Amino acid sequence: MSVQAYQVYRQTQVTTASQGELLLMLFDGAIRFARQSKDFMVAREYEDANARLIRTQDIINELILSLDLSVGEIANNLQQLYVFIHDLLVQANIKKDPEIVDSAVDMLVELRDTWEQVVGQAR
Repeated sequence: MSVQAYQVYRQTQVTTASQGELLLMLFDGAIRFARQSKDFMVAREYEDANARLIRTQDIINELILSLDLSVGEIANNLQQLYVFIHDLLVQANIKKDPEIVDSAVDMLVELRDTWEQVVGQAR
C-alpha cells in the first residue's frame, strides 16, 4: 500500500469513527508514541525520544481538553489522572528515564482497556 493510499484510508477511518472509537485511537497513538520514546531512550537517541514524548503529551492534552467537566466527579477524576500521566511524561523526558515511561504506559493501557469496554457496551 502506498503512503498516499494509507493516508486516505486513515483519514476515512478518522472521519467515519464514532466518538468512542476516536477516543480509543487517541489512546492507541499515545501508547504507541510512548513506547517508541522508551525504545529511543534505551538506544540513547534522545532527540527522537523527545519528539515521541511530545507527541504523547499532545495527545494527553487533547484528552484533557475533550473532558466535559460539567458532568461531575468522574470527569474531574479523569482530568487529574490525565494531568498526572502528562507530568510523568515530562519527568521521563527531563530525566531520560524509560521506567517512568513504563509507568505512564501502564496507566494509559489500563485506561484504554476500560474505555474499550465502555465503548463496546455503548454499541
